[in-house]
Formats: sequence, structure tokens, C-alpha cells
Amino acid sequence: MRTSLFALSLALLVPFGAWAQSTDTEAADTDTQTEETQQGDTGIEDQLSLGEPANTEPQVGQTYIQEKNGDWEMRCIRTEDGNDPCQMYQLMTDSEGTPVAEISIFRLPEGGRAVAGATIIVPLETSLPEQLTMRVDAGQARRYPFAFCNTVGCYSRVGLVQEEVNSFRRGNAATVTIVPALAPDQKVELKLSLSGFTASFEKTSVAQQ
Repeated sequence: MRTSLFALSLALLVPFGAWAQSTDTEAADTDTQTEETQQGDTGIEDQLSLGEPANTEPQVGQTYIQEKNGDWEMRCIRTEDGNDPCQMYQLMTDSEGTPVAEISIFRLPEGGRAVAGATIIVPLETSLPEQLTMRVDAGQARRYPFAFCNTVGCYSRVGLVQEEVNSFRRGNAATVTIVPALAPDQKVELKLSLSGFTASFEKTSVAQQ
């Protein structure tokens, strides 16, 4: 902040310095003085913000947090008709509390084996062949592949059957495990809190086919 204020001060002082030098060297030329003064004033104004109306309401197409249940956020997208689709979201941390990955969960239409879907995003430096595993409390871990990677990270698209959703409802926490690409002999365990899962899941939108 101190550096920014210093830089701003220099930026504002430059036009005045130029104007002062012009006044000393060309005091006899009144027209030149006037022209340079006006140019200096215009330069200062261009560097100042006049502000804009503060709008706290999300616009159509923007994501916003509707509410929070336990450790889950309900993230929704504003639509024109007000029927905003929502997913449950959580940022996952490692053993030191550093944010590493994120998960979004949505419900699926009835009729299929999976009743819910999840998108898990992990860092690009993750070993893809080692895949991703997830375990609820001390239960059986399940392994999931990665679907693709982009500049944000690598994505695993997970289908959850009813038994797994039930274990999420009953559980205290889940553990998501990934393997660093540069340290394939190590594992990174990420905590996924299940506090507030049931309340959030009931309000999660059904994904459109």
C-alpha cells in the first residue's frame, strides 16, 4: 500500500513539475503557459477515479452465495426468471490448513444409478495416473479418474450412488487423497467436512440433461 501511494504521488506530481519548469523557462510566453497548464490538468484528471454506483445484487449470469450450511456454501447462478440453479460447494484444505482443492455437488434426475454428481478440481501438479481417492470417515475408499485439465486445474467428475450419499449424510468428514506429480511417493490428504451436508443437499438443484 505504501508503494502504491508513493507511485500515485509521483504520477500526480509529474504534470505539476513539467508545468513549473515551463513557467520558469518561458515566462514571457503567456499562451504557452496556459496551454501547458491545461494539458497538465487533463492528465491529472485522467488518473483519478470518479467511482461508480455500488451494486450488491448479482446480475444475470453471475455466481453468488445464497447461504451457508455448516461448512458448505450454496453457490447459485442468477437467471432472468429468478429460478436460479444452485450447487453445494466447499474449499478443501491440507493438514496445514492450506486451500488445495474444491468440490461442487449437484443432484441428478431420477432413474439413473447415480443420484448425485460431483466435480472435484485439484492442482495441475497432481499425478493423473494415480487418480483420486475419496473415503468417508473410516469407510472403504473409492478411486476416481481425472477427466481433463485446463489452466484452472485438473478435474475429476464423480458419480455418487444412493449408498454413498447416505454415508455423506451420516458421516463426520471425508478424506480426498491425491498424489503430487513431483513426489509420487507421497500422498496429500484433503479434509472434506460433512457438517451441513444434508441441509445443503436438499436445496441443491437437479442438473439439467
